Amino acid sequence: MRALRILLIFVVILGGLFVAVDRAAVYFAESEAASKIKSTQGLNSEPKVSIKGFPFLTQVAGSSLDEIEVSIGGITATTEGRQVEVTEVKGKLRDVEVNSSFSSAVARSAEGSALISYEDLTKSAPKGATVGYAGAERAAKGQVKVSGPLGDLVEGAGIDVPAAFEGLLTDDFTTYSTVSLEDGDKVRLRAEDLPELPVPGVDDKLKDVVDYDLTIDGLPSTIKLDKATATEDGLRFSGTGQNVDLTS
Repeated sequence: MRALRILLIFVVILGGLFVAVDRAAVYFAESEAASKIKSTQGLNSEPKVSIKGFPFLTQVAGSSLDEIEVSIGGITATTEGRQVEVTEVKGKLRDVEVNSSFSSAVARSAEGSALISYEDLTKSAPKGATVGYAGAERAAKGQVKVSGPLGDLVEGAGIDVPAAFEGLLTDDFTTYSTVSLEDGDKVRLRAEDLPELPVPGVDDKLKDVVDYDLTIDGLPSTIKLDKATATEDGLRFSGTGQNVDLTS
C-alpha cells in the first residue's frame, strides 16, 4: 500500500513537471512568434500571441499547432490627414503547420477582425459631421448615420454660400452612408441620398465631402478584410484566408 502511495505521488510530481515544462515552452514559443510576426509583417508594435491547445509539446512533435490567436495594437486609419485608432484587431489561425526549425509557419485557415468605434469614425468624418448607429434596419444594409448642423457642415467643407442664403442653413443635416471595403484595407463611405437642401448648388458639393475613404494603415499582409458590418458599437470588419504564410 505504501509503495502504491509513493508511485502515485511520483506520477503526480512528474505530471506537474510536464505541465510546467509544457507551459514554459508555450510562453517561449509565443514570445518568439510575436517577435517574428512583428518583423516579417512590418508591424509598429509587437503583437500578443496566444497558442491554444494542450499539451503544446505534443503539437510541436507533430509539427502542427491547433490554433493561434494574434492581437495587434497600434493600427490606425487615415483620411486626408485625419487619423483614428482601429481597435480589436485580431487574427485567429487554425491548423498551423511548422517545419522542424520553426523558420516557417503556414495556417491552413485564418480569420481576421477589427473594429472602428463611432467615436473614432466621427474624428475621421468631415468637419461638423457626426457618424453614428443608423438603427437595426439600416445597419443590416451596411449603413451608418451621418449628421450634423447644416451650417457647420457647409462651413467645414469650405463651400461658399451667398449671404442671402446663409439664414437657410439652420436645420440639421442627416444622411445614411453605405460602408464597403476595397483592397482589404480601404473603408469607403458613400451617402445614399442627400436630403433636399435649401441652397441651390450645395447638394453636389456637400456630397463630395460626405463621401470619403479611410485607409487602414499597418495591417499585416496576412489579414485581408472583406466584410464590413455596422453594429451598435461601431464598424466591425472581418476577413478569411487559406494557406496563410506567417513568416514571409
